[in-house]
Amino acid sequence: MSVPAYVVLGPPGAGKTTIGQMLAERLGLPFRDVDEDIVASAGKPISDIFTSDGEPVFRAMEEQAVADGLKTHEGVLALGGGAVLSAATRERLAGHTVVFLNVGMAEGVRRTGLSSARPLLTGINPRATFKALLDARLPLYREVATIEVVTDHLNPDQVVDAVLDQR
Repeated sequence: MSVPAYVVLGPPGAGKTTIGQMLAERLGLPFRDVDEDIVASAGKPISDIFTSDGEPVFRAMEEQAVADGLKTHEGVLALGGGAVLSAATRERLAGHTVVFLNVGMAEGVRRTGLSSARPLLTGINPRATFKALLDARLPLYREVATIEVVTDHLNPDQVVDAVLDQR
C-alpha cells in the first residue's frame, strides 16, 4: 500500500494546487489534486456538481476521491478546502504528513477574487461567507495538520521552503 509523501489542505485561496505542484516538483514526486479527480469522474466542473446535484453529493464524491488518493498516490496530494468536513476523511488523514496552508480572511478573499468557480463563495456577502467558512474549518484543519504554514505574506517559493523546513 502506497502513502502520499505530503497531503496539502487549506481554505480557498491558500494555494493548495500551486504549493502542492511546487512541492512535488522540488521533491521529484508526482502531484495529484483531488478536485481534478472529482471533475474527471463526474465529467463536469465542481460548480456544476454543486448546482445540479447539491453539496451532499459533491461531499460524498470528495470523501471517496480522498480515500482513493490516500490509498493509491505516492507523492503530493492536494485536497479540496472542504475535505476536512468529513469525519471519515479526518480519520483517514491520521498518520499522514498533512500540510495546512493557513490564509487569513483578507488575503484569501483577495486571492480567490470571490470567484464564481468557487461555489461556496458566491452569494450576497462573499466576505462574510469566507469568514464563516474559515471560522468553521480552522479547528478541523488544525486537528489533522502535522505542519502549518501561514501563507499571507509569503511567495510560493517561501511557502514550499517553510513546509520543507518543518519536515
